[in-house]
Amino acid sequence: MVTAKIRVVPSDVDAEEALLASILVDDDAIFKVQPELEPPDFFKDTNRFVYEACLDLADGGVAINQVTVAHELGRKDRLEDVGGPAFLSRIVAELPTPIGVEHYARLVRRDSIYRNLIGITEQIKDMAYEGGPKLDAILDRAQDLIMSLHTSDTHGDFEHIRHLLQEYLETPGIDAPESGVLTQMRTGFVDLDVILGGLKRSDLVIIAARPSMGKTSLAINIARNAAVGQGARVAIFSLEMAASQLAQRMLASESGLDSTRLRLGEHTEAEEQKMLHAMGVLAETEIFIDDTAVQSVAEIRAKAHRLHRERALDMVIVDYLQLIHGSSYRSDNRVAEVSEISRALKGLARELDVAVIACSQLSRAPEQRTPHVPMLSDLRDSGSIEQDADVVAFIYREEMYVTEDEWQRIHPNEHYPEGIAQIIIAKHRNGPTGTVSLRFRKDITRFEDLATRQPEPVYE
Repeated sequence: MVTAKIRVVPSDVDAEEALLASILVDDDAIFKVQPELEPPDFFKDTNRFVYEACLDLADGGVAINQVTVAHELGRKDRLEDVGGPAFLSRIVAELPTPIGVEHYARLVRRDSIYRNLIGITEQIKDMAYEGGPKLDAILDRAQDLIMSLHTSDTHGDFEHIRHLLQEYLETPGIDAPESGVLTQMRTGFVDLDVILGGLKRSDLVIIAARPSMGKTSLAINIARNAAVGQGARVAIFSLEMAASQLAQRMLASESGLDSTRLRLGEHTEAEEQKMLHAMGVLAETEIFIDDTAVQSVAEIRAKAHRLHRERALDMVIVDYLQLIHGSSYRSDNRVAEVSEISRALKGLARELDVAVIACSQLSRAPEQRTPHVPMLSDLRDSGSIEQDADVVAFIYREEMYVTEDEWQRIHPNEHYPEGIAQIIIAKHRNGPTGTVSLRFRKDITRFEDLATRQPEPVYE
């Protein structure tokens, strides 16, 4: 007679408790694990309750310890459920060392994925039993379910631009086989700096535009100008574009070489000298890029806090706001979620005392009126973006709406505004509003002042 093997659901309650204890005794622990762990990853409900309380305290900027966590649990009527203050005291007393908090987090996350895998296999088994004529559809669905686990377990982190450029140098083409505290950062554009007075610490700056207007380019141009010109330390969260693509854009902008030719590795010896010089300039900057595609605002906050402790950041860039997820386990709707995100980004600017620049999409409203110049009411998903932002800057390029022939019929004595971008400061909490014109060189994704052009350098 064969005895059925008793199977135990994958879990490690000891690791969960050790992780919680580490958070209670180490101020930085929550920021180390928050990007990797969500409350549903905990097997034991009471441990999940404690972790949720820690997240809420961290979101509110409140110190995490036994007293504050007990108070938060009590406020939610969950203190007795977890075992009261005695439980918190016990896990802290039994904690061997808080140094391994990331290790505990990996154990908890691993078992959570195993449990999810068990659930997915049950779904696949049910689909197979039901059968039916649509075999390909069933196989596709099964594959999607399995791949969802890989996606959920992909937690990216920052890469220094030096490493990204080194990878570029080692291949024929990307697509081919300690300074003092800066009180404010310059954008690097003369007229824009005049109207804004530079980018101030603790400010949330929104760069908004319709697609293809150049909001990503403007944001990374500002990052480059602050990093190269002032030695600013910049963290870039690129949710839409891979880090290697972003680095290639920056390289094209810095070198003045066509981005398509750079990507394909098609450049002359003279152009390669320009490229190497540009790589040297960028590699010496303090620019860090995180290209994790799916991130919550809590993950961004935790990563920024951790890097700030290591490198004392001056600027954080997020591209772009509508791709961020709010607190998924307690979100009501998208409008509320975007409101939460914009408030959190403003909170991040104040917590770290850095300038936060967030790119934002606009609604389709500008397309449906004439002229197509954007306005504050066009900010997509939530009016709270306007409320939370210290500066709102729109990018408007007339050439995106009017062809040269149409322009000449309407303005026969005026030059067609090819490559001209208007930066419209629609909100400025601490200064004037107005419009600044810049040149946009699409081939190298670079904005420039209209009045001046950089001379082409000569390389020996």
